[in-house]
Amino acid sequence: MLLLHGEPGVGKTALLDYLAGRARGFRVLRITGVQSEVELVFAGLHQLCAPMNDRFGRLPAPQREALRTALGLSSGPVPDRFLVGLAALGLLAEAAEERPLLCLVDDAQWLDHASMQALAFAARRLLAESVAIVFAARDSVAEQAGLPELEITGLPDGDARNLLRAALPALQDQQVLDRVVAEARGNPLALVELAKESNPAELAGGFGLPGPQALTGRIREIYERRAVRLPARTRLLLLAAAAEPGGTAAVLWRAAERLAVGIGAAAPAVAAGLVQIDDRVSFRHPLARSAVYWAASPDERRRVHRVLAEVIDPRTDPDRRVWHAAHGTQGPSEDVAAELASSAARARARGGLSAAAAFLARAVELTPDPARRQERAMAAARAAYQAGTLETALRMLSIAEADSLDPLRHGQVSLMRAQIAFAADRGSDAPGMLLEAAGRLQPHDAPLARETYLEAISAALFAGPLATGGGQLEAAEAARSAPSPGGPARPADLLLDGLTTLIIDGHAAGATALEPALRAFTDPELPPEDGLRWLWLAGISAATMWDHETWNACATRHLRLARESRRTTAFPLALTGSIAVKMVAGELNTASALIEEVRTIAEAVGTVHPPYGALHAAAWLGREAEHDELMRTIVADAIRRGEGSALLTGGWTTALLYNSLGRYEEALAAASEVTGLPQRETSAVVGWALVEYVEAAVRSGAPDRAAGAFRRLSERTSASGTDWALSVEARCRALLSSGAAAEECYREAIGRIDRTAVRPETARVRLLYGEWLRRERRQRDAREHLRTAHESFTAMGMRAFARRAERELLATAQQPRKRALETAGELTAQEFQIVRLVREGLSNPEIGARLFISPRTVEWHLRKTFIKLGITSRRQLQRAGTNGARPRPDPIA
Repeated sequence: MLLLHGEPGVGKTALLDYLAGRARGFRVLRITGVQSEVELVFAGLHQLCAPMNDRFGRLPAPQREALRTALGLSSGPVPDRFLVGLAALGLLAEAAEERPLLCLVDDAQWLDHASMQALAFAARRLLAESVAIVFAARDSVAEQAGLPELEITGLPDGDARNLLRAALPALQDQQVLDRVVAEARGNPLALVELAKESNPAELAGGFGLPGPQALTGRIREIYERRAVRLPARTRLLLLAAAAEPGGTAAVLWRAAERLAVGIGAAAPAVAAGLVQIDDRVSFRHPLARSAVYWAASPDERRRVHRVLAEVIDPRTDPDRRVWHAAHGTQGPSEDVAAELASSAARARARGGLSAAAAFLARAVELTPDPARRQERAMAAARAAYQAGTLETALRMLSIAEADSLDPLRHGQVSLMRAQIAFAADRGSDAPGMLLEAAGRLQPHDAPLARETYLEAISAALFAGPLATGGGQLEAAEAARSAPSPGGPARPADLLLDGLTTLIIDGHAAGATALEPALRAFTDPELPPEDGLRWLWLAGISAATMWDHETWNACATRHLRLARESRRTTAFPLALTGSIAVKMVAGELNTASALIEEVRTIAEAVGTVHPPYGALHAAAWLGREAEHDELMRTIVADAIRRGEGSALLTGGWTTALLYNSLGRYEEALAAASEVTGLPQRETSAVVGWALVEYVEAAVRSGAPDRAAGAFRRLSERTSASGTDWALSVEARCRALLSSGAAAEECYREAIGRIDRTAVRPETARVRLLYGEWLRRERRQRDAREHLRTAHESFTAMGMRAFARRAERELLATAQQPRKRALETAGELTAQEFQIVRLVREGLSNPEIGARLFISPRTVEWHLRKTFIKLGITSRRQLQRAGTNGARPRPDPIA
């Protein structure tokens, strides 16, 4: 895959022509973006896939259905945009089975958003397939992020002179030649067209050559002058060709008949080198099309669009027809606006949210009735927000606000503005904005207001200590003071009530109040939409209550729902919750595989996701350099965006890391940054930081500071009552005790934690107990617990804690058992993922769908894995697992 980018006329299309001519033995597919088609959803992908429609049946059913729905070939639920991208990848891989495939995408900057996203997605996932994709665009755009780029620049002066002499042999005057070369700045199209437009007198003496200006404008002017010299009938026909992006000659001839210009009118345009017409209509260059279109008067353009709307069959291409009708309408027209709204609905049904927003935005311009215009502006804003085009969403909201808003609509606008602010950066202002929106909605839509209060609390968790305009406490107090909406409580209502009680009244009351909510979110009958929206917050609430079992149930269900819904945008949050659960359980291999999946999705969609999972892993695994680098990245980004939760998480993981390294004063300083915040924080991270604080303070010789932190911690753990919570409390009490009291606390901590799945805590309490026993000169007893801790840490990959246990064992005159590292058999993180999914019974196509790669790439990875593990079959892999191999450490995400 490759992206060629450079200014118009620099030779990108010529390079694609060269590639097509040299691709012997390849099947070549070529598509071109057209500026006027950017609003037609999946128009570009349709160009590419149409020649391969005989292979649709070879795709897995979910991908096939998504692709057919996206292309308008069948009806069905709104397809996930990345499932469409995966289908495109699978289709390209299938088409390359017989011979290699070369896909050339010209003028990619003008492909519709959905098509460009799907094609870039597929290009980034190519690995073992015999497929090459080359894009050509004026500039690199967001959807193309992650593609290798090659900038195409102008010709060197010597080559430019040679081209100019070849194009115009009569040009002999060196002064004139140098001036043309200088003005063209090496642009081949400019060299040829500037020379063609110069008359003999100019070429002979150098007089009258244009002065310096933007090169693109110069070339467009050349095409405009060339068009103006054509007969009026030819100009009108050429304008129709420029206005119709489909490029179908039959449509042009029907339009010519309506315009009463005749087919013969095309001949002068062809002779002038502006256009070529066979079964398709193609302009010499996109600048020629642009010049012809914009050189016409507004009345002429509207007339041509109206005629094109009349000759396009509304049954076969309703969206293109209404697009022309909209551009052919000067004033308000409810009929056209209603058709545009219908096109928006069709686009949304095919997964084209950007196209839906564009159709609705034009409908807003044409809607005469203020109330209906406001309604459509709100719908356009919602579609643009869901598509991620936040500036368009805000512009549509401004239009909605231009007419007077009733109180309910005012609240809805405020809510959408707040949601856009949160989507933009999850920053400090979102909680206050959501809180204000909830207050506006409360008198008019109490259920929506309560959901908005819950969103405000969730946003406040992200903003943490950086929240402005209201945080958790303000949101909880406002929610409590609001009148009850009546009726049966929804899961979201129960969660809001529980969190409100926790935040205002503390952990003792909050633990009781949260019980009904956590039961609701672990109920098998929980509606999937409620789960997708709120399970993350329910899981965080369970973690705050030290309830690992419920937290794990929420995280597991959230991830399952995200997969079943095929909403790729829901994956990062669901995966992040599962990563944290697995880390706390000591399932670091599984957590590493999920971290790789987050990276895979971020790469596949061309976005950056904050690497919190990688930060957790670096701390648990004792990778100080990696953790420090991630901290620098995360903290800088968090401060810029106002996402204070990153500061809390970073402070806790830093304290955890330094405690594992035995650098207790540094651990104490890091934990203090979390526990010493003046803001009221109820998040789980604060409780975990208190645990690190107690251990670091005791080991730093500051027992009074440790006692103060322990009092705050015990308020949380005693209220929870879970074995995890009470074990942590007993462990910390042991650190502050001595003699028989300390030993009793250590034994209680071990007894309780052994009943949980929180393996790192089991190893840590045994490490602390072993350290205490050694200092009590009970060497034999100490060895037992230290050896168990060392083996457990080593098995989990927690190397810094393992080294700490090893030092203590050596101090008891005991050599730790060395675990052989099978470095030759180490797997990459993606290979480990694939092994895990094979063992779950997934097929290669199912694994490919999970990891956003093709089945051929899965097979390629499996062959490498077999070699590393010394096996020869999938059945052996399912029996043997990874044979002790671990994921190889990856570079920093």
